[in-house]
Amino acid sequence: MIPDELADVILHGDAARQRRAIAKAITLLESTRADHRAQGDELLTALLPHTGKAFRLGISGVPGVGKSTFIEVLGLHLIEQGHRVAVLTIDPSSSVSGGSILGDKTRMEKLSVHEKAYIRPSPASGTLGGVAEKTREAMLVCEAAGYDIVIVETVGVGQSETAVANMTDMFVLMQLPNAGDDLQAIKKGVMELADLVVINKADLDADAATRAEAQISSAMHLFGHHGHSTHAKHDQTLWHPRVIQLSALHSKGIDTFWSAITDFRKLQAANGKLDSRRRQQALAWMWERVEAGLKQAFHGHPAVRAHLPEAVDSVLAGRAVPSAAARKMLSLLFPGKP
Repeated sequence: MIPDELADVILHGDAARQRRAIAKAITLLESTRADHRAQGDELLTALLPHTGKAFRLGISGVPGVGKSTFIEVLGLHLIEQGHRVAVLTIDPSSSVSGGSILGDKTRMEKLSVHEKAYIRPSPASGTLGGVAEKTREAMLVCEAAGYDIVIVETVGVGQSETAVANMTDMFVLMQLPNAGDDLQAIKKGVMELADLVVINKADLDADAATRAEAQISSAMHLFGHHGHSTHAKHDQTLWHPRVIQLSALHSKGIDTFWSAITDFRKLQAANGKLDSRRRQQALAWMWERVEAGLKQAFHGHPAVRAHLPEAVDSVLAGRAVPSAAARKMLSLLFPGKP
């Protein structure tokens, strides 16, 4: 199916045909073939005017915190309210097959078969931070198809939280009830990224959940007083990160969660932060792809491939200074440049 036909089905096709077209489109975008890449660019260009109307929600948290259960309950709740929900889950990649390990789609049994939901698990494929390289593009396809809530879930390890926060409108960090027992367990950098912290499984230990809420709230308040003017408590036109408790397994606290999301969305739209955040993300995405393209061009250059083994051996043997070896290799890609 050519890009124009694929775009037409995504935009105007019936539910069954549209779902198949979305799957084909994302598979095309994930391909590394040059001809597929060109077709993918053509497809995204056709879809771009129909994107940007969805709310992009990033969710992260350590394995076992209950992200899949929470997303399924939240998705079904939103569908009851008239929304269409797309979920892009980023799984670790198998070192053997390259496929997804966790299989989040199989853990969202009810949501995955709902006609108003679309779930796409994608292997991280070695991408920095565990976030699939093409997640942003898949998000645009889902938005063009009319999904007004797009959820990006990641494995919650390493730098994946940063990557997800940089491609969504709101970043939610999920914690377990005992997370507040030791503030050393809270990564300052990750907590600073969070627009909302959710303490899931609060029903397991109410006292621990309350203690965690208090300690995390206190920690986030301190972050707001150390060089983060956007979190200034005195400015009511700005969003102040919150901490809430819920139990996804028992569907308790979902209303409170979505109420917080609604408050965030209204406030960020009113103060212009939502549009500003998206513009900065789009620019960062462009430069990220430029850097990735330069790296690919470097490794694929005939002269570089011919001389790289010698340069590596020289550096390993101590015969060449790494910085000098790097400049020499770059001069092969860009002759005449210092």
